[in-house]
Amino acid sequence: MPVEEFVAGWISGALGLVLGHPFDTVKVRLQTQTTYRGIVDCMVKIYRHESAYCLAPFDLIKVRLQNQTEPRAQPGSPPPRYQGPVHCAASIFREEGPRGLFRGAWALTLRDTPTMGIYFITYEGLCRQYTPEGQNPNSATVLVAGGFAGIASWVAATPLDVIKSRMQMDGLRRRAYQGMLDCMVSSVRQEGLGVFFRGVTINSARAFPVNAVTFLSYEYLLRWWG
Repeated sequence: MPVEEFVAGWISGALGLVLGHPFDTVKVRLQTQTTYRGIVDCMVKIYRHESAYCLAPFDLIKVRLQNQTEPRAQPGSPPPRYQGPVHCAASIFREEGPRGLFRGAWALTLRDTPTMGIYFITYEGLCRQYTPEGQNPNSATVLVAGGFAGIASWVAATPLDVIKSRMQMDGLRRRAYQGMLDCMVSSVRQEGLGVFFRGVTINSARAFPVNAVTFLSYEYLLRWWG
């Protein structure tokens, strides 16, 4: 049933994105800025000073929009650099060239390729471990397995996620890195090895509910159509 699986995956993935986007915004801010004292402080300041952003179709545009800190509603304040996803894409293309739209692409590829394997292996392993043979996993098992699969994959992905976010923000005002390796070396030199796990707490907090909902909706949609 390839069509049913595609539609179920699309719907469940969309639900996961909607649920996880606010946490993702906080994660990117913590990884790329030093003006926040922690997760709660970041959440409060974003809520107090900024409006929510629309989901961007590309990861680069999403990160750029998430890093806009200009308050939009206060009179006399400077206007935001980007007016939206389309304006953001056009501005990057005009100011940084076509290659600017692919900034951080290697880090994104290296982040996602191995972690997708970790993601599905963890989910399948936990479902099999706690489901009697010959039966489908129940809702609780799917929720827990999906949640921990998300945490496992994001713990593995966070180091390259930090580099990806920094590469994507590089070039906004001035070029700080010559490439992905230079970004890694410079980050460690200036902030220590702990920089690679900046945002891992908010990543994990986001990953559990997002992936629990994603897998639960996916499994139920397949059973409903089956």
